[in-house]
Amino acid sequence: MKWYIMTDLEGACRVERWVQCDGSELHYERLEARRFITAEANATAAGIIDADPDADIVLWDGHGPGCIDPSLLDPRVSFIPHGWRIPAPFGLTSEFAGAFVLGTHSRAGTSNGCLAHTMADNVIGYWLNGREIGELAGRMAMAGGLPDGPVPVLLVSGCNFACAEAHDLVPEVLTVETKLSLAPERAQHRPPATVHAELRAQAAAAVHARDDIPPFVVPAPYTVRAKLTEGSSLDCYLRHPHTTRIDEQTAEQVTANLYETWI
Repeated sequence: MKWYIMTDLEGACRVERWVQCDGSELHYERLEARRFITAEANATAAGIIDADPDADIVLWDGHGPGCIDPSLLDPRVSFIPHGWRIPAPFGLTSEFAGAFVLGTHSRAGTSNGCLAHTMADNVIGYWLNGREIGELAGRMAMAGGLPDGPVPVLLVSGCNFACAEAHDLVPEVLTVETKLSLAPERAQHRPPATVHAELRAQAAAAVHARDDIPPFVVPAPYTVRAKLTEGSSLDCYLRHPHTTRIDEQTAEQVTANLYETWI
């Protein structure tokens, strides 16, 4: 069967500072963080293969500047590098039996959320059909909104706030907590070996439980709202079709196509 892994970086174990995540320069802190999340991806892939020895696994690096070290990635995993040269849903189709979302962080405005944000540091919040969402909900909605049929997100890993958000969206989803968020750039990290063992075990369990974990489906039409910090430009949002300016800080889009949106 086919399985899809999406990775972000800020929610990985031992990642807690922006210097580990931002920029294009591959300095020591970024290289170290790439090793951390790649190890988590490999543990997840191993668990999938434990449960499905013939698994066809595709991983999409969903972190803006990139987070996966392809030289360390399990060679059994197909790889889609970071970047926006392909449109959403980034290689995910209804042929996949399930998806796994790794390295997840809390959404913008989360009190004491470690590296909490939604897409950019000038975003106050995103809303989808009136519900405040973060990047995790956007990814889960993307998987659940495929035109040929939804794909369930079976497993989410990240900080305690990210795992709580996952259960709020789909109570049945499996989670692996990588760290306890303490402050914007501080967390109490679990031992990496423990996290890797849990990812492997929970990934295998997720494969077996795929029929019991529903997709996160948001019914069309989609009303998406973005509110930015004072003084920020809305131009990148207003370029999207069917988008209007609500006020100086807020843009809203109404569309029947989820993949036209910015989430």
